[in-house]
Amino acid sequence: MTDLAALETELAARIDAAQNLEALEALRVETLGKKGRVTELMKTLGTIAPEERKARGAAFNVLKDAIAAKLDARKAALEGSALDARLAQETVDVTLPPRAREEGRIHPISQTIDELVAIFGEMGFAVAEGPDIESDDYNFTRLNIPPEHPARQAHDTFYLAGKPGESHVVLRTHTSPVQVRSMLGQKPPIRVIAPGRTYRSDSDATHSPNFHQIEGLIVDKSTHMGHLKGCLVDFVRAFFEIPDLRYRFRPSYFPFTEPSAEMDIACTRGNGELKLGVGDDWLEILGCGMVNPKVLSMCGIDPEEYQGFAFGMGIERVAMLKYGIPDLRTFYEADMRWLRHYGFAPADVPTLAGGLAR
Repeated sequence: MTDLAALETELAARIDAAQNLEALEALRVETLGKKGRVTELMKTLGTIAPEERKARGAAFNVLKDAIAAKLDARKAALEGSALDARLAQETVDVTLPPRAREEGRIHPISQTIDELVAIFGEMGFAVAEGPDIESDDYNFTRLNIPPEHPARQAHDTFYLAGKPGESHVVLRTHTSPVQVRSMLGQKPPIRVIAPGRTYRSDSDATHSPNFHQIEGLIVDKSTHMGHLKGCLVDFVRAFFEIPDLRYRFRPSYFPFTEPSAEMDIACTRGNGELKLGVGDDWLEILGCGMVNPKVLSMCGIDPEEYQGFAFGMGIERVAMLKYGIPDLRTFYEADMRWLRHYGFAPADVPTLAGGLAR
């Protein structure tokens, strides 16, 4: 029995000295495993005389239970220490400010529309809207676009199935039908802009089947070409934020305006870069003109009493020029990396006083 007491004392000391769970597990295997020291002692019971076997077996069980209890207690203590150490290492200081979370970004198209509305709103234009699905009459006929015009062909326009006997229905190819609706729905004077989504059967790096335009319309008794020029010069200088931006107007042709013009702004091309406002090169930016008297008549306005001007431009186009976006298709790829780079903070609300894009 003295030998068993000595063995228990030795093993207890070693258990108390184990510094980690790995060392404790190795000691458990050495002591209580299949070939452990206590297990080997239990195997000797078969060689002991029957009269001593009961007492000896009871002593072995007491030793085994004592060692097992010691191992469990030490294991619990080591696990508790390990947990305390982990908690101390992974502690969170709740008094620290929260980590900055990634905020949403305003898409450049939305931002550009807000910029355009801010500029023309200061000039007294109201925002007008219309449906994306339009009648052939509003989209083409009342805008003096003849039946043989290329824009009315199926290769350029998305036609939708309509009811028998009704006029054709199309996905609007421009926002000009909103001008028609404005002239049919209210009496002059009229001063509106119409930003919105448009559709054409075209797709490449500078064209998309789904894009955005903004149109402007003024109809009253005294508006003339000089007013149109002044309005658009003020616009391009405010939008591109270049006070001395050079420009020119070139004669052009649009069925719904007469006379018609295209506006160019000065630029410099070189070394793979495009610089706006200066240089000897020119870049077309928008189309414009005086509203064709035929359009006024077809929209119920007497051209002998009223006249006006209209203009239109692609929103993606001016956004690409202003913010250096090289490919139109990236506007619609839903790439968060692209949006983080070209997008705007939600609080960057464009105003002429505070700045269009900060």
